[in-house]
Amino acid sequence: MTVRAVILAAPLQLPALQTFSDPVLNEGEVLLETIASEICGTDVHLYHGRLAETPYPIIPGHISVGRVRQIKGTVRDVEGELVQEGEIVTFLDVHGTCGKCWYCQIAKASTRCPERHVYGITDSAVDGLLGGWSEQIVLVAGVHIVKLPATVSPELFMAGGCALPTALHALQRAEVSFGDTVVVQGAGPVGLSATILAQLQGAGKVIVVGGPAHRLEIARALGADVTIDIDQHTPVERQQYIRELTGGRGADVTIEATGVPSAVTEGMHLTRDAGTLVVVGQYTDYGTTTINPHLDINKPHLQIRGTWGIDLSHFYRGMRVLARYGDKFPWTSMISHHYTMENVSEALLTAEKQTNIKSLILPNGVI
Repeated sequence: MTVRAVILAAPLQLPALQTFSDPVLNEGEVLLETIASEICGTDVHLYHGRLAETPYPIIPGHISVGRVRQIKGTVRDVEGELVQEGEIVTFLDVHGTCGKCWYCQIAKASTRCPERHVYGITDSAVDGLLGGWSEQIVLVAGVHIVKLPATVSPELFMAGGCALPTALHALQRAEVSFGDTVVVQGAGPVGLSATILAQLQGAGKVIVVGGPAHRLEIARALGADVTIDIDQHTPVERQQYIRELTGGRGADVTIEATGVPSAVTEGMHLTRDAGTLVVVGQYTDYGTTTINPHLDINKPHLQIRGTWGIDLSHFYRGMRVLARYGDKFPWTSMISHHYTMENVSEALLTAEKQTNIKSLILPNGVI
């Protein structure tokens, strides 16, 4: 038997279908029949070759959900429960962290572990079915498996996708207090997830700065109190408007989720003195931005915190958020398209143009 998967052979080469031999599992491994995987900004970065550690060729798709097809040996999920054939599960894309290095042991920052691997990003297709744009996915021994609760459908889980735990990590770094005014820069999946999470953490007002208009419409549906269209207002006008909405002070917390370097400088100016700016959107190197250390950081007594990647706690807590609040917000409104593997190139180019919000790949045709 054979398995079909989508291969990204090199930067700026469109993905192509390739056939693999039916995998043979090693002890402790699990084989999933893929239900859905996502196309996110990371996949666009991979297409453009912006992640230096990527061992092309790869099978993209780092966040996925599937049905357990085969298990070799005894495997348990993160709750300690046995994983059984037929169950619908997902898994933390990050694996292989050593648990022994300085970052794992002392800094408690496993996202900086030098042994860290990520499905669909730093795992090569030469090594097997290690990405979600495939009819099947092999979960190597030690991968953290999470079963989908009864209240979380595959579609709902994928609506959160990688953006939800990423935004959750950012909100933890932000330490939002009850009643805070939170500005979210960016209306992509991370920014929209942050819009929801800020409310759940007790924000008194959530302002989303971004575009285009259809994304801001969804932001309002998700609970944003105010939206500011970057195509309709200059940076100076945006700053003035936010000052008007905050008694002249600025936001207590600003979450930058744009990927545009200049947004970091703007975020500083949107935040009040002694406020907090969390930078989560600069996942890859899009260039530099200019700041004045005295006027932008020291004098306003500004806290600036970077956020990169996720660990199991963010992934697990994101699932718990969906289980509890899945029916309280229109999460699935963020999913605009479903694609099969035959038209994944169209999906990738659409994501590159940012004309949609989130697209799903359905390797077996249904979800």
